[in-house]
Amino acid sequence: MAISVSVPKDLSKIKTKVAFNLTKRQIICFGAGILCAIPIFFMTKKTMGMETGLICCMAACVPFFILGMYEKNGVPAEKLIFYMIRHNYIRPQIRERSTDTKFDVKERMENTRKEIAILESKAANKKRRRT
Repeated sequence: MAISVSVPKDLSKIKTKVAFNLTKRQIICFGAGILCAIPIFFMTKKTMGMETGLICCMAACVPFFILGMYEKNGVPAEKLIFYMIRHNYIRPQIRERSTDTKFDVKERMENTRKEIAILESKAANKKRRRT
């Protein structure tokens, strides 16, 4: 009697599960969400009531759960957020394109020749005045 086990072709996409079929990253994010939501629940329960306190508690948990679960093309949400911030705010959107054409080179050479001629004439005038 043969036992057949299906093995995925790409083993790099398999993540090790730590507990409750969750990865270490997911457990950390869920734990942070719970640690953030419980105090919010107990603070809002007295003033706003039980239902509103639970809604505030869930609203506080949602960002942490999204960070723990969302993944696009193997990239976790926090890296995607970092990439978006870097793309939109840190690095410039419009890059200046500089080209060096033959005309530009000739124009710079002509300008330097004129400047050299002016400097030489000033030096010659100083020599004449000294003598």
